[in-house]
Amino acid sequence: MSDEENGKNGITYADAGVDIDAGNALVERIKPAAKRTVRPGVMSGLGGFGALFDLKGAGYSDPVLVAATDGVGTKLRIAIDTGHVDGVGIDLVAMCVNDLVCQGAEPLFFLDYFATGKLDTETAARVIEGIAEGCVRSGCALIGGETAEMPGMYPAGDFDLAGFAVGAMERGSDLPAGVGEGDVLLGLASDGVHSNGYSLVRKLVEVSGLGWDADCPWSDQSLGAELLTPTRLYVRQALAAVKAGGVHALAHITGGGLTENLPRVLPEGLGATIYLDAWTLPPVFAWMAETGGMAQSELLKTFNCGVGMIAVVAADRAEALTALLAEEGETVIPLGYVTATPGVQYSGDLG
Repeated sequence: MSDEENGKNGITYADAGVDIDAGNALVERIKPAAKRTVRPGVMSGLGGFGALFDLKGAGYSDPVLVAATDGVGTKLRIAIDTGHVDGVGIDLVAMCVNDLVCQGAEPLFFLDYFATGKLDTETAARVIEGIAEGCVRSGCALIGGETAEMPGMYPAGDFDLAGFAVGAMERGSDLPAGVGEGDVLLGLASDGVHSNGYSLVRKLVEVSGLGWDADCPWSDQSLGAELLTPTRLYVRQALAAVKAGGVHALAHITGGGLTENLPRVLPEGLGATIYLDAWTLPPVFAWMAETGGMAQSELLKTFNCGVGMIAVVAADRAEALTALLAEEGETVIPLGYVTATPGVQYSGDLG
């Protein structure tokens, strides 16, 4: 007698809202993207219970590992609401690997976590292909991840992202190291808001009365597309500068802005003077400041204000490193100096 004849309902996992076939289809779809990221040291592809990486194969003799994890924050809300999800994977990678490089580490591999209520294979694939692009640009391998379909946990169409990066450096080469009074601060320009402060960004857009598809007041894109500009990746450029010599510290300017992130790499008892007239405030920040009537101090402790990374360098290496970073494609801003006065002191006004 069959189960049906026996009165059993024959319920399946799919009836509970989890589509294993969709998950398998996603893995097949993203395999080419992951393959693009393969680098020396990778020992296994997607599909195993874990991912293997050979540090000796990557060229290390006495390595120290460095790990970082992060998300994209509420920038994800804009991506979901507009359907422009292709860039948030780059954001995810950047938020992790830009932190790793500040320790002096080379990013080696990356894993992602994608969670949703009902898996949309196309959306997930676009996100993960963006993650792979971020990995290619930063020289690290996408060697694994987790796609979790969890009915009842997320509203329809919503998803969440987290990323995990591991890097390495030879023992004794960690940063910060040797920061001293008189060191020069070289700012590397950002590509916009990056991935911090988006709860405030969304509030300011609400105050402005504009929709995500409205013409952007400062560019020829839609407002949503402009605000989804991916976080800039500084890895290859920063590592080139470190290798050249004279870099004492690197500070990734994320949540907390210039005010809170620069002191994280300064020894106790030292501070910095930053000349705010050394660069022009990018129009996205000027628009937000005007829309919200924001004080300069609030801007500086919330957003990167146009400076996504700061290199703290020996004064006698500043000119050469400025040239090197410019050759690597960076817009380099001479921000100021390390001083004997704790905290960040600002001179002049953002303009």
